[in-house]
Amino acid sequence: MSAQEDEYDKLTPEEREAKDKASREREAAEQAALPYTWKQELGEVDVNVPVPKGTRARDLNVVLQKKKLSVGLKGKEPIMSGELCSEIKLEDSTWTVEDQQFVQIHLEKVNKMQWWENVLTHHPKIDTKKIQPENSQLSDLDGETRGMVEKMMFDNQQRQMGKPTSDELKKHEVRRTVHLILSKSSNLFLL
Repeated sequence: MSAQEDEYDKLTPEEREAKDKASREREAAEQAALPYTWKQELGEVDVNVPVPKGTRARDLNVVLQKKKLSVGLKGKEPIMSGELCSEIKLEDSTWTVEDQQFVQIHLEKVNKMQWWENVLTHHPKIDTKKIQPENSQLSDLDGETRGMVEKMMFDNQQRQMGKPTSDELKKHEVRRTVHLILSKSSNLFLL
């Protein structure tokens, strides 16, 4: 636990509420000062960049790379440019011009189990511990994500009961199989 977390734990509920409110207001002001707005879900980030009315895709210079994003009008300084907070899946990430006044960028995260603190690493961070995701059903998730969530839930439940996790069970099963194979093969040599 960090010194900051330790100090926070010593605050009264009223002091915590005041500190949280001040942090939210500071964070909101920092985010409002950015040249774009953004939101995220566990698997994706959506960025909305205002551009002059009448802007078309051919007027833009948009660079999307695994760890880099740049958006600007051709021949001018980029509106935003820098290293992304985390890697994206290029093949699933897109951008489009909406109503000739916004560039909408959809970024698919490589790590779908991590909240981003910011879009570009040099921009102000948000407190990811305070994110309250929308409620979702396991059935809403794609197969791979659902499998990861179910595994995490199972492992957590097993740990709480003092039982082996799925990985530990897998290792035990492999050892048992190897032991059986070796014991059968040694029996063959005895014949």
